[in-house]
Amino acid sequence: MKSSINIGVIGLGRLGSQYARYFKSRIPGASLYAVSDVRPEATKAVAEETGAAKGYTDYHELLADKNVDAVVVMTPTKYHGEAVIAAAGAKKAIFCEKPLTLDVQEGRAMEQAVAKAGVFFQLGFMRRFDKAYAAAKKKIEEGVIGTPVVFKSASKDQFPPPLEYLRPANSGGLFIDMGIHDFDLARWYMGEVKSTYTAGGALAYPEIASVGDVDNGLTTLHYANGNIGVVSLSRSGIYGYGIETEIVGTKGTIKIGYDRETQILVMTENVISHDTVPGFYERFEQAYITQLQNFVDNVRHDRPSPIVCEDGIQAQKIAIAATKSLHSGKTEAV
Repeated sequence: MKSSINIGVIGLGRLGSQYARYFKSRIPGASLYAVSDVRPEATKAVAEETGAAKGYTDYHELLADKNVDAVVVMTPTKYHGEAVIAAAGAKKAIFCEKPLTLDVQEGRAMEQAVAKAGVFFQLGFMRRFDKAYAAAKKKIEEGVIGTPVVFKSASKDQFPPPLEYLRPANSGGLFIDMGIHDFDLARWYMGEVKSTYTAGGALAYPEIASVGDVDNGLTTLHYANGNIGVVSLSRSGIYGYGIETEIVGTKGTIKIGYDRETQILVMTENVISHDTVPGFYERFEQAYITQLQNFVDNVRHDRPSPIVCEDGIQAQKIAIAATKSLHSGKTEAV
């Protein structure tokens, strides 16, 4: 067991930069050694802020660095495949942010590269590491609600990202970029999904249609074992960031999520109010840290990965079927 591993972070956007900061001081057993981004100014700024020993604008140079033990891939999704395959070839342990990729065939190529190289790989479905979601999983496994039969999940962004980000060629579209977490949870809690049916549109922000995406969508899930589910996705939450999940069982129900961030109610004449969750970072910061700690501990102690390429591929298949159903107007097989 290594006392500490040297981490290289590839991709320094909002979340990648934050991950680098976590590795600087909040993840025992890991040291931030190198960072990389195609933007020289981003590489320089994050390297100076975090004290990383090396900063690269070409991540291949980071992968060639013998002092790097493990890499964290935080590039835009469309570049995950090439980065993971290159990291596997360089014999680095790999953490990759969700979604795995935009294409199932590329996902299989990533899976094969990881297997061929014999390197550790973990995918970043951070909701599995959120205390509430993890507690719900334990309750289900303990049989507290009996047999799960209905899955419900809703994800709402307060406002949509920029149009360029929303282009399906960049993000994969609403069901891949945003819904991938919900589809992963649908499998994690309830098993394999057989088919989907989707309805949606650019309802609140018609301009989103101009890039080929939608801002609101509903996907029904039909499980291989006969159970059912529904996933609601929205880019127009307006009031705040909302993530809620419900699992209905034969002996009870589990509800996960909250809309009030600060535990205070303000009660004035004819009005009772509270604040809302501002965004994904505020809601899931500890889950992000916990998953990175889990990754580091798994690598150091030679433990198996809890979330592998296959999990990403299966969630991707559901998201792709949901997207296909949106355009075909028909139920689509996963």
